[in-house]
Amino acid sequence: MEKNITKKEIVNMLLNKDLEIEDEEELLDLLIEQPIAIDVDKQDRENIKLGDKVADKLTSIAGSWKFIISFCIFLIGWIILNLFFVKNLDPYPFILLNLLLSCLASLQAPIIMMSQNREAKKDSLRSSNDYKTDLKSELILEELHDKMDKILLNQNKILKELEKK
Repeated sequence: MEKNITKKEIVNMLLNKDLEIEDEEELLDLLIEQPIAIDVDKQDRENIKLGDKVADKLTSIAGSWKFIISFCIFLIGWIILNLFFVKNLDPYPFILLNLLLSCLASLQAPIIMMSQNREAKKDSLRSSNDYKTDLKSELILEELHDKMDKILLNQNKILKELEKK
């Protein structure tokens, strides 16, 4: 019964449990009753930490057109202010502005990466969930196919018996 062993191994892998069930019917019934699909976004909302919230918020702000346009206006304003009005604050090479931009980039990049990594974990979990659901559906369809074959075989036997009479 290699087919039963293979299904049992698949179900063990799928459910991450050590099952001691020999009957294929019981195994598939257990598989059908066991919920596999999970809401990844709901699970993520339940386990989110303060740092994750801050990283997500900063990423949503820094990745918006509002931020980009506002920052361009700030840079142009800084340059105009320092070229024409306050010449001693940050003269032409704009070293202070470069320092501010470097500090902003050095802080912003890792925070955005934290948010990206969390999204990648959610995508991986979603992919794993899809795989488990597809595997469960495949096993159920295979079992239904086997049952249909048995029904057709029994139906043919009954027809042959009826034809004999």
